[in-house]
This record gives sequence, C-alpha cells and structure tokens, in this order.
Amino acid sequence: MFGEVLDGSFQAIRRNAKAMLGASLLAQSLSAILAAVLTGVLATSTRSIEAWAETANSADVASLGIGMMAGFAVLSILSVFISAVLQGAMVVPVARSILNRPTGFRRMLALARPSFGALIRLAALLVAAVLVTAALFFTVIVFLFSNVRGAGVLLVLPLMLAFGVAAAWVAVKVMVAPAAVVVEELGAVAGIRRSWELTRANWWRILGITLVVGILVGVITQVVLIPASILPTVLSGVVSPHGGSGQDAALGIVMGIVTAVLGALVGAVAYAYQTSVMALLYMDLRMRKDGLDITLLRQMETGADPSGVPGRGTQAGSTPAYPGYGTPPGSPGAWPYGR
Repeated sequence: MFGEVLDGSFQAIRRNAKAMLGASLLAQSLSAILAAVLTGVLATSTRSIEAWAETANSADVASLGIGMMAGFAVLSILSVFISAVLQGAMVVPVARSILNRPTGFRRMLALARPSFGALIRLAALLVAAVLVTAALFFTVIVFLFSNVRGAGVLLVLPLMLAFGVAAAWVAVKVMVAPAAVVVEELGAVAGIRRSWELTRANWWRILGITLVVGILVGVITQVVLIPASILPTVLSGVVSPHGGSGQDAALGIVMGIVTAVLGALVGAVAYAYQTSVMALLYMDLRMRKDGLDITLLRQMETGADPSGVPGRGTQAGSTPAYPGYGTPPGSPGAWPYGR
C-alpha cells in the first residue's frame, strides 16, 4: 500500500543510514562542489567581471556562454552517470532491509560492484535517448517555424505536450531498470526490458506514488532551503551593515559555501528517500508478478544467504509454490502448518 511504501522507505534509510546517506552524498557532491566554487568565484570577481563585460564584444560574450554551457553539459552528464551507478547500488540495502539485514557502505558497494559496468551502459543508453529525443524535438520545431511560419506557433504547444507525455510514459516504464540490473544481475538492455515488463499494468500506480513522493520531497526541501537562501542578505545587514565590499565578499563566500553544504545535505536525504521508494516499488512489482514474497518468506525462515541480495538468482516464473500453498485448510501440509 502507499503508506507502507512511504514508511518502508523511511525505515530502510534509518536502518542503513551510512550506506544510503553516504551514497546520496556522493551523488550530490559534484553539484554541491560546483555551486560552492561558482559562489566563491562570483563573490570575489564581481567587479572584474563587470569591467570585462563593458569592454567585451558580442563574440567574446558568445564564446563565454558556449563554454559555460559546454562545461555544465559535461558536468550534468557526469552527474547522471554517477547517479545511475549509486541509484543501482542503493537498491541493495533497501532489498536487504526487507529481511531486517543491515548493510554498511562497503558491503553495499561490494554486492553492487559486479553490476557497475551494466549500470554505466544503462546510463549511457538513457542519456543518448534523451539527447536524440531533444535533437529530434528541436529539429521539428525549427522545421515548423521555417516552413509553416505563423501556423507553426499553434502547433508548438500541442507538440510540446505530446513530447512531455511521451517522456513521462517512458520514464515510468524504465524507472526500475537500475534495480533490475543490480538485483537480477542483468545487462543494460535486459534491464530496460525487465523494467518494461514489470511496470506493465502498473503505470498509473507508479506514476501516482512517484508524483506524490516528489511533491512531498520538493515541499520539505524548499521549506529548509528558502530560509537558508535568505540568510546571507539578513546577516550582511546585521553583522556588517557598513563593512565595505571586502567584508561583504568574505561573508558572501562563507554563506555561499554553507548554503551549498546545506543544500547537499538536504538533497542527499531527498535523493536517498526517492531512491528507496523506487527500490521498494521494484520489490513490490516482483512480489506481484514473480511471487518474490514466497522466496523472501523462505529466506527469512531458513536464514539462507545472509550476506547476499534478496531476490538475486530468482528469475521471473522460477519461484516454486510455497510448501502447502494452495492446499485446502485442514489438509496435511496446508500452510502455515505444513513444512
């Protein structure tokens, strides 16, 4: 149920805080470092930038803009690859927490390491798909404006909505691909196919849970970060109202770094929670379609494979009936009394 997914995600983070929050901090560290560096550079070189802008021509400004866009694109793609690997790795402690098995950071990486290559290939496929789709969309937009002219404006909005709906549909269909790659030890393409199969007939349910969780996380994040973003202005007026540009720059650097660190911490908690929800949705889908809950019951009773990943080695349709399952009550061997 929806409430159980929310509570289970929180419990998974609480029981495996080092693994979940450690991986989330790694995923958020690149953007946090970039934000801190940009804040420091802007705070210390505002006057030089203004002087350069007064003498720069349009070609210089365009070159700077292209360079910044290229740098941000490279960093964004790198962040996507890091996030894909860590998102897959974070499925391990969530899956193990279902059987009340704690997982440390090192064990999480050790259990997920065989799938790192497949996760990187999965991220490459998804990034390539996004880039090709964006290029196709902008090509169609340019074609409409260059050939249809005035009527092209009327077609842009429905086209944008169609692309948005298609992107949302595909995003939900491939949402549990990283979890399938790690838990079932699949390749990148096989993981996408597996995710496509598991989410069949559950698309609306997954979309609803994902949207609600995203809204909750977004609201809580803004409640924490909005006061932090206002704090530098308040402190500059209270601590050093007449401190001059030097003190203002120093205060701006310090508060920028503090804000970046705070943003990374809040983002790490949000990332861990959303990843935990995704992992639990994957386990729930396998229980519904593969009977994984029977395997987990057997592992919990026997204590089998205490250092492994629950669900690993169990393929679709390979789970046998639980002993006595389906036997009429009162008959010999009927569950839960039969063994």
